[in-house]
Amino acid sequence: MRIEAVRATPGVAGFFFDDQRAIKQGASRDGFTYEGEPVTDGFDRIREAGESLLVELRLGDGRWVRGDCAAVQYSGAGGRDPRFRADEFVSVLEGQVADVLRGRDATHFDENVTAIEALPSREGGRLHTAVRYGVSQALLNAAAHATRGTPTDVLATALGTEPATEPVPVFGQSGDERYTNAEKMLVKGVPVLPHGLFNSADAMGADGDGLLDYLDWLSTRTDDLGRPEYEPRFHVDVYGMVGELFGPPYDRPEVTDYFAALERAAAPYPLQVEGPMDAAGRADQIHAMAELREALADAGVAVDVVADEWCNTFDDVRRFVDHEAADVVQIKTPDLGGVQRSARAVRYCEGTDTRAYLGGTCNETATSARACAHVALATDAAQVLAKPGMGFDEGYMIVTNEMRRTVARMDGRATGADAAERRDAVRRDPDPGRAGGGRR
Repeated sequence: MRIEAVRATPGVAGFFFDDQRAIKQGASRDGFTYEGEPVTDGFDRIREAGESLLVELRLGDGRWVRGDCAAVQYSGAGGRDPRFRADEFVSVLEGQVADVLRGRDATHFDENVTAIEALPSREGGRLHTAVRYGVSQALLNAAAHATRGTPTDVLATALGTEPATEPVPVFGQSGDERYTNAEKMLVKGVPVLPHGLFNSADAMGADGDGLLDYLDWLSTRTDDLGRPEYEPRFHVDVYGMVGELFGPPYDRPEVTDYFAALERAAAPYPLQVEGPMDAAGRADQIHAMAELREALADAGVAVDVVADEWCNTFDDVRRFVDHEAADVVQIKTPDLGGVQRSARAVRYCEGTDTRAYLGGTCNETATSARACAHVALATDAAQVLAKPGMGFDEGYMIVTNEMRRTVARMDGRATGADAAERRDAVRRDPDPGRAGGGRR
């Protein structure tokens, strides 16, 4: 089945673009927005509406399949591509990208995404990561439609993996509503929570006591609201604020004692802390993370550290893993470009002491979130982010239901829904989307 046409339409994303540097430098809140001038290139204001670019491919049978170009909330920070403006890339999608894809066999996912990754941008270098991200989703869905399988099947075939047989643990993010949304997560039994958004001195507290108090509260509320069998993992993102509090070096007792206090506050639940510091560059960040991780191990502090800042590309993931600089790496899907690159980054963690967290951003779309659910299943990642948005409920529903739906479909095939049965089902029911699915 051939790809016949490409269409691109500017759309909205699930959250906002924020100038992280301006916020960390003390920009004051003005209601939902921020006062002051932006300091990161590409921003006109500190907080701007999120954008997406809706990609559609028309296949030979007339079917349109989709993918959404999206970029992270904190674009332009930590070595990431600049803030994404959707209307600037419509002509790129309908011109340069369409010229490469038109006439290609939709079943050849690996070849098609490789061709897109090789395309240069107008300024030289590669196309914006958001563009490669969205087009790869559309190509993944095209291959799934053409082969009458799931996107998980397509990725597993391309990677040579055995997909997960159960949904991957979902990680909920609370946004600024770190108390109300955490309680929602506890009631729903979310496996990993709550993110917390500790991205400012106000949230962290003068001596880090704000985070300590929050973890103590979270542990207590988990006991209050969780079912008896509920055993969640706590995961908080501090956006480099531990580094702002203490500074390097990170192997001194003052730092490890603070992490020991965090461990006690979270007990009896395991804790992982994302982005403890934000160094001046990639090499410095890797050194600082490795230094902290080794110091915590020597001190017997059972808090895992999660790499985020300066861990953007596949090569970055490989460097953090090779230098043993993190217990967990966030694979920030829009920053890697095509979804196949995120999948390979997850696989790179196999057989190491580093777990793969398939992340992303609140500033994505439902379409990109569903695509990432298939990446998580195909690679059996350690955890996957609930996205898009910061309201929690919607993103958790989208990602969880996509995985459950896909696992049920795979279970149905494994328990006797062979090709003949599926053909008979299609004859009985002219809607092939309902044939052969579900648990039997």
